[in-house]
Amino acid sequence: MTNDTPASPQPSPDTSTDMGSAPGGVLAVEARGLVKSFGPTRAVDGVDLTVREGEIFGVLGPNGAGKTTMLQMLATLLPIESGSAAIFGYDVQRQPHAVRQLIGVTGQYASVDDLLTGRENLRLFGRLQGLSSKEARSIGEDLLARFDLIEAADRYVTHYSGGMRRRLDLAASLMTRPALIFLDEPTTGLDPRTRGRMWETIRALVADGCTIVLTTQYLDEADQLADRIAVIDRGRKVAEGTPAELKAQVGGSSLRVQLADGVDARAASAVAGEVAHHVPILSADGTGFSVSLSDANHAADVLIALRQGSLDIVNAAIEQPTLDEVFMALTGHPGATSSPDPEENAA
Repeated sequence: MTNDTPASPQPSPDTSTDMGSAPGGVLAVEARGLVKSFGPTRAVDGVDLTVREGEIFGVLGPNGAGKTTMLQMLATLLPIESGSAAIFGYDVQRQPHAVRQLIGVTGQYASVDDLLTGRENLRLFGRLQGLSSKEARSIGEDLLARFDLIEAADRYVTHYSGGMRRRLDLAASLMTRPALIFLDEPTTGLDPRTRGRMWETIRALVADGCTIVLTTQYLDEADQLADRIAVIDRGRKVAEGTPAELKAQVGGSSLRVQLADGVDARAASAVAGEVAHHVPILSADGTGFSVSLSDANHAADVLIALRQGSLDIVNAAIEQPTLDEVFMALTGHPGATSSPDPEENAA
């Protein structure tokens, strides 16, 4: 067997696997039948995954869906129980050293050292990943600025807020600009401003030639960032496609209704569901609902039924379906639509 150290993301012919390749180039990720069990529980149950070079691929699912376990197998952090996977043509099980030189990983929890300053952490990560002292210093300063950590750069991380620690951890994962970056729920706990900056950073990385695999439970994040999305639920992939393709699966449009004060939203949504033959989704504040429509003309039928039931509305609009409606249709339960309250972890 030849040396498995890659000179570039493209593998040499004698180290390529028997897995397929993308037209015009090697796939960034190709996995078939991935399985991982913990005792009697199958955390990942036969998942196939194909990620093209240069795209943002979203893996969407609720907590406990198996997203992190799948990512850890692809990143060589957990052994693959069954199935196969390749990163830029390098076999994850047989050539883990080559794979690790092509990837960067950011987990759900910060891995930085509390006893070092932010600046020292980034320089340490850079040096451990083979950068010269000068390179580590220069790239570290750029990332400190990008993540708004310059003022806190010389403070010990033990004194950082949760949001600041998360931002520093994200910065550390970007020190070497790897060809493929696994981001496991990267914006969990971030305040809205920092979350938006992270989205900008992800887009910039792809523009510079990186490939991103992003796991998230936030529907808006997947919709905003991902070129394609795999929906994972209970360890299985239940759908895959572009956001537009996934939305098309639940109908061409939906009716969004804002109810008058005092109207029982559950009763109103039950009436709408019976007429539209789709399960409505209640709004987060409980003052309305949305329901998918097989035909936009059915909107009038729903509104007439609400009127006949003395269920008054404030306004109604026909819209394209949301990813929340897609997730409900595919899994039978809604996903998270936005970040949790960030105040506790905000900078």
